[in-house]
Amino acid sequence: MGIVVGCSGFSIPASRYFKEFPYVEITETLISVPGTGTVKRWRREAPETFAFALLAPREIALEGFKDSKLTEVALGTLMSVAKELSAATAIFVVPPEVASQKAIRAAAATFLTKVKKKFARVVLDAAHWQPSHVEEVAAAAKALPARDPLAHGLSAAKVAYYRLPGPAGHKSRYEDHSMEKLGELALSAKHTEATYVFTNVDMTQDAKRLMRALSLGG
Repeated sequence: MGIVVGCSGFSIPASRYFKEFPYVEITETLISVPGTGTVKRWRREAPETFAFALLAPREIALEGFKDSKLTEVALGTLMSVAKELSAATAIFVVPPEVASQKAIRAAAATFLTKVKKKFARVVLDAAHWQPSHVEEVAAAAKALPARDPLAHGLSAAKVAYYRLPGPAGHKSRYEDHSMEKLGELALSAKHTEATYVFTNVDMTQDAKRLMRALSLGG
């Protein structure tokens, strides 16, 4: 099984991050566009095997995943950064104010199906929705449902994408017993590929702890 561990955002200087992790979610694309010079520097400094993922602009989900000029421009911006970084993954994080309504889920499935033609991997993270609703939309779009393995257990899919938000929100750190459980879950999983991304404030240390538990360095 191929396991990749990374962080959502550069939790340490990028030049150091590239030496310690194989994967990162670029968070700047969630609310703005990183400067061209910054993007080129990331690509130049990163090892050839390093993989970039991009958080999709927040306004796409806030628009209810409807086709509009706003979402078209936002997606175009995302694609331009993806091209520069050779990023194959786009993550759509649904804000808490976007409820799991049937119409929104249907629009999300349609929109993400379109995005899937542009990215090799599309991830939907709607942590406040019922897991079954996230899985329903992801399946319809041939995307990956993001999942917190400590809160909801392992995915049954061959390819899994896990995001770890902290045990009590962004500002919390995982205790040793939680990391031990996470390591056990990761080692017992039957996936062909699994990505574990920490999004909490202590993401650097927590990601390193998991890498050590899985003998992946760190």
